[in-house]
Amino acid sequence: MKHLSLFACLLLCALPSLRAQPSFSGPMPSREVIADPAERRKAYHARLNEVIDWVAGDTKYRTDDPANFDIAEVIARLIRRQDVEGCSRRVIELMRQPGTGPFWMFPTVCLAYTGRDLLSPEAQASIRAAWRTSRQIRGDTENHFVMYYVSLYLMNELYPDDAGDQWYTGLSSAENRAEAKAYLTHWMDLATTVGQGEFNPTHYIGEYAIPLLFLKAWARDPEMSKRGHIMLDWLFAELAETSLQGVLRGPSARTDEGSVIERWNGMVSHFSWLLFGNTPPPAAYAIWGVYFSFAGTAYELPEVIYRIAVDRNGDYEHRDHKRTRRRWRFSDVEWAPIYKTSYMRTDYAVGSYQGGLADPIQTHVWDVTWAEPDPRGKHNTMFSLHPHASGRVMQTYFATYPEPMVNAVTFEGKPSYNSPDKVMGCSPYEQVFQSLDTVIALYDIARGERFPQINGFFSKDLKDVTEDASGWIFARGGNAYLAYRPLAPYRWIPYLHFNSGWAKQRRDLGGRLLVSEHLKNGTIVQAASVSEFASFEAFQAAMRALPLTFTLDPVPSVKLKTLRGKTVSFTYGKPPVLDGKPVNYAAWKLFESPHLNAELHSRRLVITHGSLRRTLDAAALTLTDGPAGAP
Repeated sequence: MKHLSLFACLLLCALPSLRAQPSFSGPMPSREVIADPAERRKAYHARLNEVIDWVAGDTKYRTDDPANFDIAEVIARLIRRQDVEGCSRRVIELMRQPGTGPFWMFPTVCLAYTGRDLLSPEAQASIRAAWRTSRQIRGDTENHFVMYYVSLYLMNELYPDDAGDQWYTGLSSAENRAEAKAYLTHWMDLATTVGQGEFNPTHYIGEYAIPLLFLKAWARDPEMSKRGHIMLDWLFAELAETSLQGVLRGPSARTDEGSVIERWNGMVSHFSWLLFGNTPPPAAYAIWGVYFSFAGTAYELPEVIYRIAVDRNGDYEHRDHKRTRRRWRFSDVEWAPIYKTSYMRTDYAVGSYQGGLADPIQTHVWDVTWAEPDPRGKHNTMFSLHPHASGRVMQTYFATYPEPMVNAVTFEGKPSYNSPDKVMGCSPYEQVFQSLDTVIALYDIARGERFPQINGFFSKDLKDVTEDASGWIFARGGNAYLAYRPLAPYRWIPYLHFNSGWAKQRRDLGGRLLVSEHLKNGTIVQAASVSEFASFEAFQAAMRALPLTFTLDPVPSVKLKTLRGKTVSFTYGKPPVLDGKPVNYAAWKLFESPHLNAELHSRRLVITHGSLRRTLDAAALTLTDGPAGAP
């Protein structure tokens, strides 16, 4: 799929098969809860069909010539039984120059399964030949491995008895299936015992959800189909729990320049739209996101997960356990634990993990994100970070030659990595603690670091920004009041934005960065709902009255009584102390909240909402529904 101009979108809307305006450019969806399961299923299927119809009418040059179709368009046309002969001819042409790697493999698997009873024998043979002659590269990230092995597994189930000389691997179908099953089982065990490494991704959720859906829909082995089903529920339960009106917020192991400031604008919102119906999808249905619709009828979201996403009643705190990306060098552990906290309210949400290195390039550590009636184009978030960039850190996480690191990555889809004014990334010199809707981030940057500064993001959508004589900076975002306290002197610069991962030029989108160029540093942010105070001035007075002491030498240290009456003592390099008790991260569970609960290493997640309960048991390979409170 490709990005579309406004003209192209308007032209698509005029096509006979696409009378309705695409949801990504249409009005906001209703956020009313759909109680009737039949109506909920009907609405979900309507969204799936909207995507399929849109893709089926989206040809590269606005013609009906199959010679211009890409794989997604061929699949959509096959589903709609449109010019099957022309689709077959196009498949033969596409397979003359096959791609390599997971992003070619999973679309081609989707094509093979969708077309197995529709494509001509010659077209099916061309797909089969491509899997014999083209070497497929596995990739080097968690999402690459999942896509690769699901694709390998399913393709080898489609041709279950072939010898090794019929596959690029040189292994037989049975051997390929065994290798793929072993890895996928290992990954699922890891994710359900200590958590994902690429946790809460803003885009890469699709690279998990789509192959897992294919596994559920098409695996002949009932065990593998069940595994796909369990992991889909697991993935979407966490999305429901940590999204605010369908918008994922809080920390993320993998994000990008766009969705870290415009929190809605990631593929993850496409899945919120498809499954929950409570936010618009991104432009062009997030490109890769369309593949979920091609097999989407094979999955039905459980009501308990739907209710968690759309039927909120009161504030809640959520804690969970994840892990860092795998470490190859300069570390005594293969991966380190991530302790993640979320606090969800109607008007805003606050989320963080404890700081330090998770994934060196695209991690987002913490934020306060407020709700918007229509989140499109809104930069509804506030956070700070140390813009760390280091060849040593990259060598820790990437098993490749060290010489091109740092500079090369900026030309490979991560243009801001080597920029002092970036707004994405984690640092070994940042430590974070969150108590409900208060965040304290402390920084003790080593001398000689390339970018000895802290960047605080102040959105173009903030109102009434006030630099108070007390040292607090007050502002309003939506129906949330925000108080930001820098612990060292600062200056303001414009926020300049890379429009995409491959962009070389930056744009001024209207936001600002608070830049504090001090090695020992810190940020405190407190959020509250507008409805809690008689006025903006009353909120400011309440914040000024809170007891606060801090020092930066010898290391940053803060003692604060929060707006919620919690006493926090937090010193860089030491465990945070909450109401006189040190925080014991070792006792952290895999999930702990009113809705999601799982013991560490248990492989068993209990999902609840009101009287609804669903238990996912990745050890026993069962999905069990029953009343809340049942054992």
